[in-house]
Amino acid sequence: MARLAPPQDRVAMVLDTDTYNEIDDQFALVYAMLSPDQLDVEAIYAAPFHNERSDGPGDGMAKSYEEIQRLLDRLGRSLDGFVHRGSQAWLPDDRTPVPSDAADDLVERAMSRQPGDAPLYIAAIGAITNIASALLIEPAIAERIVIIWLSGHPYDWPTAKKFNLKQDLHASRLLFDCGVPLVHVPCKNVAEHVRTTLAELRQFVAPCGRISQYLFDIYSAYCDDHFAYAKEIWDVVPIAWLVEPKWVPTLTTGSPLIADDMTWHRERGRHSVRVAVDADRNAIFRDFFSKLSQCS
Repeated sequence: MARLAPPQDRVAMVLDTDTYNEIDDQFALVYAMLSPDQLDVEAIYAAPFHNERSDGPGDGMAKSYEEIQRLLDRLGRSLDGFVHRGSQAWLPDDRTPVPSDAADDLVERAMSRQPGDAPLYIAAIGAITNIASALLIEPAIAERIVIIWLSGHPYDWPTAKKFNLKQDLHASRLLFDCGVPLVHVPCKNVAEHVRTTLAELRQFVAPCGRISQYLFDIYSAYCDDHFAYAKEIWDVVPIAWLVEPKWVPTLTTGSPLIADDMTWHRERGRHSVRVAVDADRNAIFRDFFSKLSQCS
């Protein structure tokens, strides 16, 4: 419960991201990198994904790794020792990890901390395969980390089914069942509030530098018709909770169960998780755009 409390000071974190899945991960990665006063980003992990932008989870991970490289190049940051390739496949069951450089790095990084030290925060904004694999490889890391995961919907919603959660159901269940400190950011009615428009980005983001122009360009290309259109930038919300927890109000509740049909089920006596119930869209973008404006 102590580790589930919102952070009060600058935190050490790693980012686990399926960066090429769409365009919101790119915004989240840049936001984290531009927040050094609040966040010490120690590593970035490329997460697997499979949709129309990849041929399978391994290809999605590789494309995410390449996208991380493009972003860091525009931020003037090297990949060496900082970015790690993740899983090539989903968990085959709830007991077998998928080996990867990312899982190994997380185990080593977490185990270098003592149980009484400040935890390592993991902002996870893709399928949770890399993190679940690390927990299976070395369960003791659960005593040294806090996971903030964007996925699923609120627990009273008719379904839990959402992209990050449904891709690797074994990993998703493990996360809610194993007792690791978890801050869950649902999509519906929470992260979906954090939307922006092409006109807003053109005015406040595009003129600011190489990385700002890149974010503007990928947003512009994402949709053919921007008339009365506002895109969800879901993945900035876990970063925002670490930067300023009051922008993402949360409460604690019992960890839910995920059924085979990907609906939530509640059971008394389960361990606690922290779940986000809202997101202050204006405060989050005001902070993010202000930091972007300082980039050349």
